[in-house]
Amino acid sequence: MQRIPEPELMTDQEQAIAYANADFEEPHNHFIELLKTEVGYQLPESGTALDLGCGAADISIRFAKAFPNYQIDGIDASVAMLEEGKKAINEAGLSAQINLIEVYLQETTLADKHYDVIFSNSLLHHLHDPMVLWNAIKTAQGKPSVFVMDLMRPETDSKVDSLTERYAEGEPEVLRRDFHNSLKAAFTPDEVIHQLIASELEGFSVSVVSDRHLVVNN
Repeated sequence: MQRIPEPELMTDQEQAIAYANADFEEPHNHFIELLKTEVGYQLPESGTALDLGCGAADISIRFAKAFPNYQIDGIDASVAMLEEGKKAINEAGLSAQINLIEVYLQETTLADKHYDVIFSNSLLHHLHDPMVLWNAIKTAQGKPSVFVMDLMRPETDSKVDSLTERYAEGEPEVLRRDFHNSLKAAFTPDEVIHQLIASELEGFSVSVVSDRHLVVNN
């Protein structure tokens, strides 16, 4: 199945609110547990973290709770999503630990600040040019731990439909539509491997971690 890109930004307020209120308990907890297993063991006890494409900040919040001695920067270019993220951070009492920044990844260099770990959830499939993500990571100071989790594109339209029914059943129509479109916009593991080779990122591996997710880490 050919990839069908979707809009890079979620700028609609209704869409942002729907995402902020959605139940991502299972996949987002899975993200944190995998991050702990794959890169957590090599992280210092305290440090700095960067969440690329943080959206409504749910992953940042979960990371902050799992790693309470870390300061976290979350970057995203969607004002609507960041507004929801700031609300969630305040409600969680984590405004001193998490800082949200409005910026386009294409306009960002990670060379200006040291991070011990860089992570991203479901950003890659939104990018029209996936090399934007890998090239940004390549500019990071030193050799931070990197953990990227994203959807992977199924082989057929029928598989897209079945995954949508399984994982978005009962969700608002905007979330069902977006999940369906995101599966079609996602990359296959082989495509991601070729992206890493093209970006000359050494020591990175790609693994399939669910029926709809892949992980890239070093």
